[in-house]
Amino acid sequence: MDHARTTISKIFNGEPRSYTRFSLTQNMEGGDSQVEMKLSPEMDEEVGTNGVGEHLKHHRESYKKKPPRTPKDICFLIAATLLIFIIGYLIGYLVHRKQDKTLPPCDQTEAPVSVLDDEDLSLTEPYAPKQLDWKDVKSMLADRLTGSQIDASLSEFSRNDHQAGSPGDEALANKVLKRFQENNMHTWTDEHNVQLQLPPASGSNTVTFRGQNLGTLQGYLAYSANGTAQGPVVYAHYGQTEDFDYLKDLTINLSGKIILVRAGKISFAEKVANAATMNASGVLIYPDPADYALSDTTHLFGHVHLGSGDPYTPGFPSFHHTQFPPTRSSGLPNIVAQTITAGMAKTIMRQMGGRKAPRIWVKDEQSGVQFKLGDDSDVASVEVNNVLVETSIHNVFGVIKGVQDEDRYVVIGAQRDAWGPGFAKSTVGTTLLVELAKAISNMVREGRFMPRRSLVFASWTAGEYGSIGATEWLEGYLTSLNMKAYSYISLDGVVTGSGSFKASASPLMSDLLSETLKEVQSVSDPQKNIYAQVAAANGQISLLEPMQMTDPAYPFLTFSGIPSISFQITGEQASGEYPYFSTLQDTRDKLNTATSGNMVQLIRAAGQVAGHMALRLVHDHLLRMSVDTYSKVITGLVIKIIDKVDELQMSGQLPSTITTDWLSSARGSYGRSARDLKRIIQDSNLEDVEQCRKINDRIMRVEANLLSPYVSPTTNPFRHILLGAGPHTLGALVDHLEAFKSSGSGDVELLKTQFALATWTIQSCSNALAGDVWDVDNEM
Repeated sequence: MDHARTTISKIFNGEPRSYTRFSLTQNMEGGDSQVEMKLSPEMDEEVGTNGVGEHLKHHRESYKKKPPRTPKDICFLIAATLLIFIIGYLIGYLVHRKQDKTLPPCDQTEAPVSVLDDEDLSLTEPYAPKQLDWKDVKSMLADRLTGSQIDASLSEFSRNDHQAGSPGDEALANKVLKRFQENNMHTWTDEHNVQLQLPPASGSNTVTFRGQNLGTLQGYLAYSANGTAQGPVVYAHYGQTEDFDYLKDLTINLSGKIILVRAGKISFAEKVANAATMNASGVLIYPDPADYALSDTTHLFGHVHLGSGDPYTPGFPSFHHTQFPPTRSSGLPNIVAQTITAGMAKTIMRQMGGRKAPRIWVKDEQSGVQFKLGDDSDVASVEVNNVLVETSIHNVFGVIKGVQDEDRYVVIGAQRDAWGPGFAKSTVGTTLLVELAKAISNMVREGRFMPRRSLVFASWTAGEYGSIGATEWLEGYLTSLNMKAYSYISLDGVVTGSGSFKASASPLMSDLLSETLKEVQSVSDPQKNIYAQVAAANGQISLLEPMQMTDPAYPFLTFSGIPSISFQITGEQASGEYPYFSTLQDTRDKLNTATSGNMVQLIRAAGQVAGHMALRLVHDHLLRMSVDTYSKVITGLVIKIIDKVDELQMSGQLPSTITTDWLSSARGSYGRSARDLKRIIQDSNLEDVEQCRKINDRIMRVEANLLSPYVSPTTNPFRHILLGAGPHTLGALVDHLEAFKSSGSGDVELLKTQFALATWTIQSCSNALAGDVWDVDNEM
């Protein structure tokens, strides 16, 4: 080593040199610091005990004059410099070549396999996989979603006893979990401890009319108030708000009355809530033969909680470790409610007196029954003794992870439980859930399809009690879901007939639905797609219906702000609705009859509709969602509000201090933001992964930003100002203005608050849609 050091020193200096030593010494009594620099070969020279004393007194610097460099030395210096340069160049070339080899080829279609060392991961850009053409993806799904496999799964998941939390429900949950695991999916379960209201443990609820017991009641309404109500019976058609308004116009006093209403039009919960606002003491609900092709002895089941989820933990997840607050949902009724059969309703109506019902209420009167509104002698008694039971329920999940945006996902879900067989209500959806999971898993496992985003498959329970399983999951993970869940697709009740189609969805998904229906072949007419078939049958296309609170997708859309859709291949309007939901007669034979023997083919078509929408949302660079459709919805409501305000101010019923200028400005701001984003999308580079992710997040946040931040989810859970329910919605604002017009009973201060909250919710949504804060231009 010494010899090598000597040689190198000779190259540069001609002879060995000693190293340089710096010694910084502090005077211990506060004197100045002393610096010693010694350039000398005699480095082992003795110094004083502190290394300073003797040296300061007797320092002798030794310095030898450097001789001049010879030509030989200069040659060595040049050669060494060239050698160092060549070695550096070779190292740089080899490193650069290694990095090139780690990047996948642009035309790669196989599943990506990592060949990077840990230290190389930070040096590479995000990998955007090359995708198949969309037509190839559709073809792959069609090949793997077969009628024979669907038929086999329908048999596997059919049960008569799978009420929420029962052993039958748990057995189905285990089957779903096993099927997910067989597909090599990552799986997990979610347990909740919820309060379910069951029929009396012994005996049954009772209804008497004029002292006569109407018979044994098998059906019941969960979450009814318990107790006994007695009073005259009043017939109120479907129990809608306008029906009660008609009775009020006839000066019929409804306080303390037992209200008899038909099933249909609105939910059981809405009927009971409307009756409760009239101070009625109880409600009886029956299926009228004019609406439902059921026997006179068919019993109905349902719930009357005006909301979703566990009504005893509103806004909170019912996890076992949750400290349940001492509260209950404001949607729980305080009056008794019970279902009766059509035969029992006949017994009551044949003996009722009073005025005749209006002709508009009379449709195909029951044989031997004349519809009358009732009088004070038509006394009935309703006794309800339902039992509240804490029940453990389980949701089951499986995920197919995306290769690019793994933390962004589309959720596909289906209800697993039912009051009885529930074949159309739950068995069909559960079957499609596992078959779609299997088909798409196979597509991925074969290495041909690589979803950019993840697909989550969810099997819910306690859906019959008001989407309890799904809502509790949403409540438990709300902050995560409304940032990462791009969409929810419901598979509940997707086939109830043939020949027609209907859907309820976020306006963001309307274009995606239309495009999808043009890609799926009609079962009844193979020469047409479903879109063309519906257009031919109806003369026009109006695919979307308003989403009702009973819709399984409703809490996803209005509580969590996730763009959602539910749909149904159904019968022609002339054939009426599928009558067997909420009964014990929802069987395979009944559905096969309703679909004219094409049940399996129609279920497969429904699977293609759901599968195409889901795959589109995880396949394309940008989400197939149209933010400008909300511009039309907002504009329509704002124009209606402006017209009503102008009319009321012209008549002097509303002060001039109420202005619609700011609401109109917010509407315009949203429209501009939507158009700007559309222009950005048209000019975007689809290969820029980060840009696509930012655009998709802006699209997805539209729904969440339409949830009012000014109301509590515990008191007003459905916070969506356009599609939700409560005083914060634009619909409630319209109704308030209508109250000014009809009775002059409006509250001006409340109206001002409604205007302010609606305005700034829309404006905030517009700001978020515009992008970063420096992109917002809100000069008003």
